[in-house]
Amino acid sequence: MTSSIKLHAAQKVGEAARAAASVVHLHAAGTSVVFAADGFGVPAVVHWGAELADSDLPGLVASSTPAVMNSSPDIPRSFSIVAARAYGWSGTPAVEAHSDDVMLDTFALASTDQDGTRVTFTLRDATSSAEATFAYRLDEAGILHVNLTLRNISSKHWMDVTALRSLMPLPARASEIIDFTGRWTREHSPQRSEVRDGTWLRSSRRGRPGHDSSYLTMTGTDGFRFRSGEVWAAHVAWSGNQETLVERLPEGAGVHTSVVGGGELVDAGEVRLAPGASYESPTVMFAWSDAGMDGITARFHTSLRARPNHPRSPRPLLLNTWEAVYFDHDLATLSALAETAAAVGVERFVLDDGWFHGRRDDTAGLGDWYVDDTVWPEGLKPLSDRVHALGMQFGLWFEPEMVNPDSDLARQHPDWILQESPLLESRHQFVLDYSRDEVVAYIVDRLDGIVDSVGVDFVKWDHNRDLHAALGVRGTRQVHAHTRGVYRVLDEVRRRQPRLEIESCASGGGREDLGILQYTDRVWASDCNDPVERQYIQRWTQTLLPPELIGAHVGPAEAHTTHRHAGFSFRAITALFGHAGLEWDITTATREERAAITAWASLYRELRDLLHTGTTVRADDVDDGALLHGVVRPDRSEAVFAWVRTATSATAHSPRVPIPGLDPSLTYRVRVRDEIGGGIRHQIADPAWMTDASFACTGAVLAEGLPLPVLNPGQALLLHLTAESAV
Repeated sequence: MTSSIKLHAAQKVGEAARAAASVVHLHAAGTSVVFAADGFGVPAVVHWGAELADSDLPGLVASSTPAVMNSSPDIPRSFSIVAARAYGWSGTPAVEAHSDDVMLDTFALASTDQDGTRVTFTLRDATSSAEATFAYRLDEAGILHVNLTLRNISSKHWMDVTALRSLMPLPARASEIIDFTGRWTREHSPQRSEVRDGTWLRSSRRGRPGHDSSYLTMTGTDGFRFRSGEVWAAHVAWSGNQETLVERLPEGAGVHTSVVGGGELVDAGEVRLAPGASYESPTVMFAWSDAGMDGITARFHTSLRARPNHPRSPRPLLLNTWEAVYFDHDLATLSALAETAAAVGVERFVLDDGWFHGRRDDTAGLGDWYVDDTVWPEGLKPLSDRVHALGMQFGLWFEPEMVNPDSDLARQHPDWILQESPLLESRHQFVLDYSRDEVVAYIVDRLDGIVDSVGVDFVKWDHNRDLHAALGVRGTRQVHAHTRGVYRVLDEVRRRQPRLEIESCASGGGREDLGILQYTDRVWASDCNDPVERQYIQRWTQTLLPPELIGAHVGPAEAHTTHRHAGFSFRAITALFGHAGLEWDITTATREERAAITAWASLYRELRDLLHTGTTVRADDVDDGALLHGVVRPDRSEAVFAWVRTATSATAHSPRVPIPGLDPSLTYRVRVRDEIGGGIRHQIADPAWMTDASFACTGAVLAEGLPLPVLNPGQALLLHLTAESAV
């Protein structure tokens, strides 16, 4: 059958389905997504943005057909959810698959199933080889969740899947892009560029999103900022190889100008479907805001907090032992550290790397998840019992996906290891093949056994290297199957241990996607605890994730990774805006330092309900080297802000600095919370309002701004605002 005959046949099927299909309008939280059939009878997104009334739809649909252009098809161009060359689309396709050398790109609508804010479109290809399902759900926060499924409905032919991409159209005013890059100890560094003709493609082939992950791809109007501009964003909720793109063709995308989207990056041969089998893409999440990047942030935070598995209990103040003892483990030392931790207000004590068989340094032992009886002759239970007796939870470090060649596991089961050149050994380790059922069973049983026998409340799950070649025993790429295997392990461990909490750490922030967070309770944002670096890392990590999901710790005065020195108040205020903790041998702290830690722990317990339920806001109008960020209670009755100086600037004073996110009609008492220090000044005297204990003003005045003190670099000031009465 020639391609023109196939297309004609598909059009006939599409015409029949189009007669029964109506315009689909999903709307929630001020957002509308509208679908209508294009000229081929295939659903197309005709609007994604501000919420529309049903009365707007006839005019919207009637005006969704562009002009017919020169040197172009003799029909108006369209951009359907299938986005295929068979419909005149010359850009990146949504579906890339083939069966017996026949490309699957001609689909016709078979059915539409709408239920409230959900719609599922089912399409079949012209050869009756494949069925494609496009599922859209608009949640209560206005986040659009998109899942694509491709099923092989052939009775005898295998199908190779190259890509299933979720793509959404953008208007011409979406003219700039912000996404992210980074490295170890400096994750989520933003980069801004223009939307140009061609494809802005970000691909991760690291077996995890990586420290340089695009993370959240945002497109917006010229100069969009935290508090202003219209923004469209996309996130791929997947923990393996992936891609995101922004693409603009000279002919546009139907009546739209460009597209944004992404999906899993599938290697050749990774997804082969037998007759009857199917492949489901990772969820891609899309958000729109007319209130700048903070509007995007508010939508994602609201959506995440509505999940049934979102942490509900107060986030316990944590001490992790890594920078306190490294591999130097013994019961007396760690018991003393636990006693000191409990005395200053720590609520969760986490024993890091070095507790298992043969693990005296990072060259051996990974994979042998048995307590090392040469270091712990009575096992870990005495330490766990002591921690629990002190009123704290007990946590334990694992790196379950990895194996050292110098381990019993590697010697006994070399076939369990993903194959790559020995020269690609990284941190003296390789990666277990989680596509194998026996590997999954071994890891589940070892974690479950240790958690039960030791009494573990919290697991720090680490992942300290990229997956490069990642070949199975038959020489095929295994990142897709490995990632699914990781999810299987996490899911089963959580089923067996429903009260267990798990942190996703990947050399810091190398795996901080919303796929892994379906199975974990927080992420470790970075291995860097330097507060200057952390201010920026946390600022941008919070664009997607709420503070309660982001591990943020106070380290010693000299940062482990940068060797920069910082005062306690700056370190403590920085860590306050996350799931706070300590990474420090506090047995060596002075009496004054312990008193400061105790005051900080008390302040964290006082403010964490606000910090972990409120709206994250970030000010735009500050000079270079300064940051103002905060969290505002949802009813806007209370807020806490950090005024931060990371570097000097040429500005000689701090003029009125707008305090965003408040209710203009409420009167707020503004006070400095200096229990943990107030920041060293670079001035003669503070602004006059700071010396008035009764100072209060309206949210409207605060939106205009307060003059703030000029701080020296490496300093921070904590402001606490409470509403007094309505005006």
